[in-house]
Amino acid sequence: MVKQFADKAEVMDLCAWACIPRSVYYYRNTDGKPGVKPSTHTITLDGGRVENSKVLEAIQDILKQEFVSYGYDLVNEELRSMRYIINPKKTYRLMEENNLLMGTRIHTTGKREFVKFRKITAAYPMEYLCMDIKYVWVEGEQKNYYLLTVLDVYSRKAVEWVFLPSVRKQQVISLFMRLSSQYEVKGITVRNDNGSQFIANVVRKYLKELEINQKFTHISTPQENSYIEAFFSNLRRDLLSKTEFYSYYEAKLKIEAYMDFYNHKRRHRSIGKIAPQEKWLEGLKIKSKLKIQTDDYLCIENNNKNQHQDLTVIEIMSN
Repeated sequence: MVKQFADKAEVMDLCAWACIPRSVYYYRNTDGKPGVKPSTHTITLDGGRVENSKVLEAIQDILKQEFVSYGYDLVNEELRSMRYIINPKKTYRLMEENNLLMGTRIHTTGKREFVKFRKITAAYPMEYLCMDIKYVWVEGEQKNYYLLTVLDVYSRKAVEWVFLPSVRKQQVISLFMRLSSQYEVKGITVRNDNGSQFIANVVRKYLKELEINQKFTHISTPQENSYIEAFFSNLRRDLLSKTEFYSYYEAKLKIEAYMDFYNHKRRHRSIGKIAPQEKWLEGLKIKSKLKIQTDDYLCIENNNKNQHQDLTVIEIMSN
């Protein structure tokens, strides 16, 4: 009706007579998501503009810290303390887009790749890893805490671990963030059971992004993850069965001291009655030699290929 009489009266008057807001008349439908497009930069207190990718790196650094299991609201406070002018809504969006939110539910889809062999034979360090969680009872608090440990199969070294009131998918991701910052993880294989923390889609996706091959043991077959089970057995025999903890902090300090002892002093029959760190160093030498041999082989292959190409060129020219 407004359009019909637009040439005879003012639009403002026509809208008033028709009892419709002018915004309804002027509205034009557009394709795509409604509303303002998300910002690509974040302002800092000194007036600078930072790309959101830098803010995301700051969020990842926050979540990498030991004992940190923050939701988006506390991460937002950390970012503000780092002089970013950012609201919780934007922090939530950045974390959601990059699978960094702490969820209460574990959603999993797709086919899991299960182990094909019960026993693993590693030729050098950081070829195969085992991962699992151990409950640690704290008598003084009458509750269990959780010890997540990643073990190197070749040397039996505990390469990374966390001891927390709870271990969820975000803690697993944070642990591998730290691990990837210390070691080259591309191409390694990690074996774990079917705990909700390990089968979570975000965990599987993150390990895939790191090019880590994740293998799952079959249900109710802890013997398929025997190396980490043996480690927890040693931990129980050497420390947990002998010590009664009165607080979380006491337990953490004791476990930290044990990890240092285990890696650097505790002898293992299965690796030649030496400590894991000594076996680790031996393995690094082997890995270095294997890399040199591989590089030499590739160099010879390239030389042969080049020589073949040169002979082909000569034959073509002679003809």
